[in-house]
Amino acid sequence: MNGLFDGRQVRRAFSRASSAYASAASLQHEVEDRLLEMLDFLALQPGRGQDWTPARVLDLGSGPARGAQAMRRRWPRAQVIAMDLALPMLRQAGVGRWHPLRRPLARVCADARALPLADDSLDVLFCNLCLQWVEDLPAVFAGFRRVLRPGGLLLCSSFGPATLHELREAFAAADAAPHVNPFTSIAEFGDALVQAGFRDPVLDRDVQVHGYASMGALMRELRAIGATNALAARRRSLTGRRRFAAAQAAYEALRPAGGPLPATWETITAMAWAPDHGAPMREGDAEIARFPARGIPVRRR
Repeated sequence: MNGLFDGRQVRRAFSRASSAYASAASLQHEVEDRLLEMLDFLALQPGRGQDWTPARVLDLGSGPARGAQAMRRRWPRAQVIAMDLALPMLRQAGVGRWHPLRRPLARVCADARALPLADDSLDVLFCNLCLQWVEDLPAVFAGFRRVLRPGGLLLCSSFGPATLHELREAFAAADAAPHVNPFTSIAEFGDALVQAGFRDPVLDRDVQVHGYASMGALMRELRAIGATNALAARRRSLTGRRRFAAAQAAYEALRPAGGPLPATWETITAMAWAPDHGAPMREGDAEIARFPARGIPVRRR
């Protein structure tokens, strides 16, 4: 596979993690809850009071659909779609108890880079900690703009470049092969949103340091949530005992006296609005305007 990530490995890792993900992904749930709280801003938008209900909502990279279920409770009459690259993750998504006013949850196995949705078909696109697995962020945001109706809301999050820098540096002391994904900075994230034409973007950055008993404990947690090395340039053979021991020794040097090993997690959250048709997207030095084909008048002879 050409490119930064091996998509098949990403799918395999999250498929294997599907049964353990819900109980292991505490940080993912915390960031997801912050995104869900941002939905309260909808009530402040003109024409969108507390009673406003979107017609169609997408939870992209949904995993076992925790966010999708929360939005279905919030908007019981909306069509809520849980979409994930890993089919076993979607199979873990409980459909919930039947409710006479609540539409069933739709589950779709698909790739964020090629959304199988019609133009202008979404009112809300919610995407929690999925975009760090995408190498061409402007292209994905252009796809988001395509499926969102003008004025539709995009809520998304990703990891920033400080994430797991301790683990990256520890493995760098052992060999030259990449072991930790590179992550997009908040400035690059905002630029990609603007390049795709999204308006009024609001971005936030949060940094947390978690403690682990050992490097092995951190790596077991990463495997439990599917966050393993999926770089196309990764070493295909197992990390040998000598290299792993060297990485452990380098990581242990970061342990504070009497404390746990530190692991940094930088999260970026963003809220933005899809523009009206015809608003330009930037491609290099050019600005490209997009119009729906149905809006172009056809003269019949």
